[in-house]
Amino acid sequence: MTVETKHQSGSNPMEQFVLLAKGAKGLAAAELVKQALEAPAVYVFSELMDIPNIKELQTSDFRNCWDLLNIFAYGTFKDYVNEKVTKNLPELSATQAKKLKYLTIVTLSEKDKCIPYKVLQEELSIEDIRELEDLIIEAIYAEIIQGKLDQRSALLEVDNTIGRDIRQEDVPTIISTLEAWCDACDNVLGSLQTQMDRASSERVNRMHRKEQLEQDIANLKKTVKVNPVDADDIIADSREGLNSERTPAKKTIKKGLRGSKLFK
Repeated sequence: MTVETKHQSGSNPMEQFVLLAKGAKGLAAAELVKQALEAPAVYVFSELMDIPNIKELQTSDFRNCWDLLNIFAYGTFKDYVNEKVTKNLPELSATQAKKLKYLTIVTLSEKDKCIPYKVLQEELSIEDIRELEDLIIEAIYAEIIQGKLDQRSALLEVDNTIGRDIRQEDVPTIISTLEAWCDACDNVLGSLQTQMDRASSERVNRMHRKEQLEQDIANLKKTVKVNPVDADDIIADSREGLNSERTPAKKTIKKGLRGSKLFK
């Protein structure tokens, strides 16, 4: 039993695996799991794991296929290496190994967006730098991750990735994180609203001051039209006041000199 890929059939490949899993038992179900792990367009497996026939693999002679499916859903390539012998996990094909390494990079990026080459080499069991970079470039072209290589600093800088399956026990932590994020957003919005209210209040005050100034100017113009002589006095007084403010020290000095012995 084989399943066409997304590119061959034009439909979502996981839908086909789910449909076939409903009628597969035992060995057929195990083989279906291996095909799903091989399919290049399938990176999320929760739908398949929820099918009763696939769940039955846990208590069958094909438990190792169920364990391998769990690693692809939640684990990393290093988990596969560590559990291969103890859980008698099936050998990975080249395509399966590459897919699991892609998923491992996705998981590592959840903890750190700048992943050192050394960490990647250890997690992916890759010694050669060129081989590592080729794998990362393939993952980028396959749109598994979005990012770039910093060869000078030996880092992978990840901007975005595809999503992975979520364990049921991780849901409370995710909810708590989202609630904390919502609270932080509310605080930011509250702060912005306060600043907007303050800015609006200052704008109203400026408008009032402007209106008052315009009214004062209008009143002054009326005074000038009615009493032009007084207007000249106002201007003269203003100039005299301005000069007195600018040179008070000079007037004081002259007055002092006139009253001194030198001018008697």
